[in-house]
Amino acid sequence: MSSKKSNKMALGEASTRFLIKRLFRDYVSSQIVKIALALIAMALVAGSTVMLAKQMEPIINDIFLNRNDELLLPIAMGVVGIFLVKGLATYAQSMLMQHVGLEIIATIQTQLFTKLMRTDLAYFHEESSGNLVSRFTNDANMLKGVVSNTLTSIGKDSLTAIGLIGMMFYQDWFLATIAFAAFPTAILPIAKTGRRIRKVSTNTQESLGLLTTRLDEAFQGIRHVKAYNMEDHETKRVSDTVYKVLHLNLKSARTSSILSPIMETLGGIAIAIVIVYGGNEVIQGTKDPGSFFAFITALLLAYEPIKKLSKLNASMQAGLAAAHRVYSVLDSEPTITDAHNAKTLKVTRGEVRFEQVNFNYDDETPALEKIDLTAKASQTIALVGASGAGKTSILNLIPRFYDVTDGRITLDGQDIREVTLSSLRQSISLVSQEIQLFDDTILANIAYGKPDASEEEIITAAQNAHAHEFIQTLPDGYNTLVGPRGSRLSGGQRQRVAIARAMVKDAPVLLLDEATSALDTESERHVQTALNTLMKGRTTLVIAHRLSTVIDADVIYVMDRGRIIEQGSHPELVEKGGTYAKLYALQFAEEAQAVNIDMSGSEVSVTN
Repeated sequence: MSSKKSNKMALGEASTRFLIKRLFRDYVSSQIVKIALALIAMALVAGSTVMLAKQMEPIINDIFLNRNDELLLPIAMGVVGIFLVKGLATYAQSMLMQHVGLEIIATIQTQLFTKLMRTDLAYFHEESSGNLVSRFTNDANMLKGVVSNTLTSIGKDSLTAIGLIGMMFYQDWFLATIAFAAFPTAILPIAKTGRRIRKVSTNTQESLGLLTTRLDEAFQGIRHVKAYNMEDHETKRVSDTVYKVLHLNLKSARTSSILSPIMETLGGIAIAIVIVYGGNEVIQGTKDPGSFFAFITALLLAYEPIKKLSKLNASMQAGLAAAHRVYSVLDSEPTITDAHNAKTLKVTRGEVRFEQVNFNYDDETPALEKIDLTAKASQTIALVGASGAGKTSILNLIPRFYDVTDGRITLDGQDIREVTLSSLRQSISLVSQEIQLFDDTILANIAYGKPDASEEEIITAAQNAHAHEFIQTLPDGYNTLVGPRGSRLSGGQRQRVAIARAMVKDAPVLLLDEATSALDTESERHVQTALNTLMKGRTTLVIAHRLSTVIDADVIYVMDRGRIIEQGSHPELVEKGGTYAKLYALQFAEEAQAVNIDMSGSEVSVTN
């Protein structure tokens, strides 16, 4: 079982208490000073609320009944002072808790990204990008809510309720006991509602992740959507997901709102009891009207924080569902890590060697079997074969995107599992068919593998990659923004920028994964010239569908179903008359036919 799955299981079984303790340890404890100051402000808010209820006693007895005009102004000024203190304390508490919540979001998002940048490549193949983005946005915000809102509710609402209830018991303990006798009956519904909210919230967050994935796919693939006339299909897919989220949100709203009629009914019963019992005491003359109105005001003011506290468990459980998802990422452990006492790789020649390598992506399907392969220093090694033969798997093993199942891979005699990942990957450059440029300047993209590269190094690399000429024609030259994924550049331009990036990095080992397969003839000519410059003096392993691009390779390995079935130079393999010779003959015939068709088309156009 993968570490990710086991972590998910462990988190699924985590108790509310365990998660709260962990959230406090990881995020709340570092904010303890701000929270303490916020609690002082909350205490002032609670005290102000109690004082407002207490003010009802002199207002009724001294002003309305005894008509004492001397107390009119002092009482009025006292009310203004109470509200001023309450307002300032509320502002202080709100700003402090917002600060705590926003810092928690920043901490969570930084931890998530740091963790993901060090996670195995396989993790990103298992998890959708939408799900991961949802962790950064929806889950982080929900965790902010569960921490800041819960602490606010526990602080302000609890202190306010305690203060008001304490005042009520001080004035008439028997009446207060009767008034609150019914509220414990709400405990069971509150607990059940919290459990249901947690489950619904987990499903909602997963659906939001799916929605993010759907949107990303549709926007990034808009050209293909329109080309295949699939606008309605994509609209339906997104619409179905949107309405699934809507259904889950409505379910969550219904579940949390079910407490409202319970609390409203209990509140009504409590007030009715106070009116009947307390009113009777006033009529009988055993209680003065001011005390009674102060009591009932305190009860009415206490009702709102009590109602908020009753919903606290539901909102907290929704946040804890987000905590599950966040911790499922933070607790995942990469399997590709530095070995104990790993040493820095020392590259002297750049010789790459596979020794009896077996590799499986999962427990069942072998991707590579008994691979023996040697790329001597400065040699160019070509890997050819049908799709799924294992060519890309070989390239993925060299920088340790995955680890071998059996056997070993060495670079200059050093087992790559016994050297540090950073030194290994610093010695390797990768140029693939799927070029990843970042939404930054061309200058920054070329210097991506070597941030401290000088401008002279970058321009020289661009010239060698045959990119300098087109860069000069752009509005801002090297400072031109390339757009998301390099969308403002053509395929050939993106490829040449990527080659310049590899040149700046100047690594001794070069991996080329079908770097020219998606280009037109003119772009391929420019890119192939740039690649030839890049390959000089480097150990190069290249995958290519077009065999014409690798006929000058020192050794060609022919692969089929994860095994090497032939190896040798181009002339040797052609002379052997095996699989490679057949592939080459077939491809040569197809290319010749394509040239004849092109020439025929040109003749027709001239004739016309």
